[in-house]
Amino acid sequence: MKVAASLDGRTALPDGTSQWITGVPARTDGHAWRRRAAAARTGIGTVLEDDPRLDVRRVPAQRQPMRVGVDSALQTPAGAKLLAPPGEVLVYAALDDPARAAPLRDAGARIVTLPGEDGKVALAAMLRVLAERGVNELHVEAGHKLNGSLLRTGLVDELLLYIAPLLLGQGREIARLPALPALADAPRWAFHDVAPVGQDLRL
Repeated sequence: MKVAASLDGRTALPDGTSQWITGVPARTDGHAWRRRAAAARTGIGTVLEDDPRLDVRRVPAQRQPMRVGVDSALQTPAGAKLLAPPGEVLVYAALDDPARAAPLRDAGARIVTLPGEDGKVALAAMLRVLAERGVNELHVEAGHKLNGSLLRTGLVDELLLYIAPLLLGQGREIARLPALPALADAPRWAFHDVAPVGQDLRL
């Protein structure tokens, strides 16, 4: 899971503005990490707010990662950059709606219906399906809602954080997580590498 955030852990202003928290060197470095993944995934919130391509542009690449969208209600616009060629695009949904799916299929996406709880995509099942397709490294660039869902269910094994020397105050958090009953209940991570990238810090 790749995240760009401020010193106080904000990934965007309250209105969703996030371009650009980190500098060009950090964004270029992020593309190098995206390049090594078999697939890159985002959520519908990011698609609607930022319209990302999710491809590799800032560094040389002989192949593009498969692009994966998590879109429970099939809200992805047919003109979304995520669907633009070249490369394979999968859209995971929680409902089977032929009318909403047709424009996305016409744009070249493959729709996979995997309903889970509360009308959302079954995330663990999606990872199993991607693994069966040969995806051995999945690069996630999503918003606080999908990030929170993945972290709450224990489906993230590595965080790639780019921390910018900014204080944003109110804004979007790295992940939407529930309140903890006690500090001892906080999931513990380990630092494996810390490096400056331009004016930012990569953890």
